[in-house]
Amino acid sequence: MVEKTKKKFRLSLSTNILIGMVLGILCGILLGEYCAPLQIFGDAFIKLLQMAILPFIVVSLISGIGRLSFDEAKVLGIKAGLWLLVFWGIAFAVVLIMPLAYPTLESASFFSTSLVEAKKEIDFLDLFIPANPFGSLAKNVIPASVLFSLSVGIALIGIKGKQVFIDPLSVLSAALARVATFVVYLTPVGVFAIAASAAGTMTVEEFGRLQAYFATFIIATILLSFWILPMLVMAFTPFRYKDVVGLSKDALVTGFTTGNLFIILPVLIQNCKDLLQKYKLEHEDSDTYIDVLVPVSFNFPNIGKLLTLLFVLFAGWFYGKSFSLTDYPNFVIAGLFSFFGGVDVALPFMLDTMQIPSDAFQLYMVTGIINGRFATLLAAMNLLVFTLLVTCAITGFLSINWRKLLTYTAITVVLMAGVVFGTRATLSRSLGGAYTQDEVLVKMHSLANPLPVKVYKSALPSPLVHDPQKSRLDEISERGFIRVGYFKDALPFAFINTQDQLVGFDVEMAHKLARELNVALEFVLLDRKKIAEQLNAGYCDIVMSGFAVTTDRLQEMAFSAPYLDITMAFIVQDHRRAEFSSREAVQSLEAPKIGIPNIPYYVSMLREYLPKAKLVLLNSPRPFFKRTGKGKDLDALAFSAEAGSAWSLLYPDYAVVIPQPDVKAVPLAYPMARGDRDMVDFINAWIALKKKDDTIETVYNHWILGHGAIKKEPRWSIIRDVLHWVD
Repeated sequence: MVEKTKKKFRLSLSTNILIGMVLGILCGILLGEYCAPLQIFGDAFIKLLQMAILPFIVVSLISGIGRLSFDEAKVLGIKAGLWLLVFWGIAFAVVLIMPLAYPTLESASFFSTSLVEAKKEIDFLDLFIPANPFGSLAKNVIPASVLFSLSVGIALIGIKGKQVFIDPLSVLSAALARVATFVVYLTPVGVFAIAASAAGTMTVEEFGRLQAYFATFIIATILLSFWILPMLVMAFTPFRYKDVVGLSKDALVTGFTTGNLFIILPVLIQNCKDLLQKYKLEHEDSDTYIDVLVPVSFNFPNIGKLLTLLFVLFAGWFYGKSFSLTDYPNFVIAGLFSFFGGVDVALPFMLDTMQIPSDAFQLYMVTGIINGRFATLLAAMNLLVFTLLVTCAITGFLSINWRKLLTYTAITVVLMAGVVFGTRATLSRSLGGAYTQDEVLVKMHSLANPLPVKVYKSALPSPLVHDPQKSRLDEISERGFIRVGYFKDALPFAFINTQDQLVGFDVEMAHKLARELNVALEFVLLDRKKIAEQLNAGYCDIVMSGFAVTTDRLQEMAFSAPYLDITMAFIVQDHRRAEFSSREAVQSLEAPKIGIPNIPYYVSMLREYLPKAKLVLLNSPRPFFKRTGKGKDLDALAFSAEAGSAWSLLYPDYAVVIPQPDVKAVPLAYPMARGDRDMVDFINAWIALKKKDDTIETVYNHWILGHGAIKKEPRWSIIRDVLHWVD
């Protein structure tokens, strides 16, 4: 009696997973960022989940295909293969169309080192051809591993006595399945850790953006499960909609509830047989074909699995990464072969292939708890419809009803358009908050307590008197202050913030230099066109304002050793990024109008790089961004990626593009008046010291990469904001 009571109240795995997710979210809300360490357990769970999947897929594919006869293999290869292509085509059409529902959000970001990283080219030979199958398995190269498994499985078909080999494989497959099952029982714990870590550390904005993925995935699932796939059966067979959906409802509900496709395979097989019997379409081998088709097709990517690729495109949108048209063929091919394996192996592989931060997989694990059930629902309908269509094709009961097919296609197109644009409009309203990144930049302040300074923002002060017999370094010490030159519009190296303070990378470095010299600090605004003249006339001791070294400038003034390299790039309107993304793309443009700083060295370089371009000299990038004066009709601005990223924060309609593979670096250095070797040697030694003690790296991270630009407040949590148990 006690045992019966225990069984009665034993919760299902799916219920425990749901409880783990809810408890994790509540824990994150209660403890906030104190849940961050739980991510380690979440990562460990994910690795355990991936441990047995690839070996299981390899073994099951070899044994599943190897046990077929030549006739069965021929039927499956022709009839089933063609329909499989149709289903894959439908899946990828939906995957590529649904991201159109993601609204265009006004966004920009600080410079990222990923901009200068060469795009990872996919080596299709290594990806698909397993020269070393064990190496492919060790590196989780799924497409090559699958091709190896398919090849061995097909080779087994014609071998006598193959059962001696296949039986042990079946035992190994069962053992691997048990390993995977054991890990699955840990899912509630793993989900708890992942949900708690995510709920405790994820910002409200990030949670808000996840609704875009939930909405598009669930809507696509429902559309495919209850319209597109059933209507496909109706257009090619005598089956009616209510029978296809009605007879399969138990399998669909069970699959959705448990999130487990494998356990409903027997039910789906019986559903297919019942439908053929009801419509009197039985054939002497129809039951045999159904018995083979369902389990074998289970090993191939179904629409439910492939729809998960939508997450990769969502993650690209979430992290602000754009994809060009040339990326999609690679995405489709790599995605298809990757999903011969498990989702938990394929998604990290695809995220890495598309150069999306691997942290995105943590988001998937959270969303997968809900979306995984819808994916199983869709996969069940996929197997049912696929088996019915292929069985009818083999037995001769397949015929095209053109009226139904054309009507179904027209309605589907209208439905897809309505769903995509309706979802986009809804998400635009719910996610379209005011853009604030421009405020982040102009509110930035010094990392350390700045020295009291005197800033000449317009009129030049009297030039400093210099005794040729003395070093300027000695004169700085005697007079008690160092005067530093800066330029207007020198983001992010020198600019005025909202508190009317002069700030920026080089301003920060100037404060550090003055503090270490134990002198006061003055800044004087210089004219870019007269820099050598004003510097040598004594208006300042040194220029610290993002000044690049060029051959012509070396002849006019002295320079310190380079302290930083900047990257040459094009600044373009967002919608024109693809036109400047590669050397070939840029050089194929007909007479583009390019703005460029009035620096002869750069003008010469650009003329050589783009001989057909019309170059417009600018003293400031501001006219380009405001589309006024000389900048009104420009196609692009040739500028540094680091400075351009800062400007794009103020003008988010613009983006930084570095043509690949032409990543060119330009050194920045501090100009000084000619003829003072002691001053130059001192600054060189000081720069070397600041590199060694990580000062330059720290200042770079703050002003160029934007680390700490937004003061991160502790996440709202009950323990802090309600109970006040912690500060």
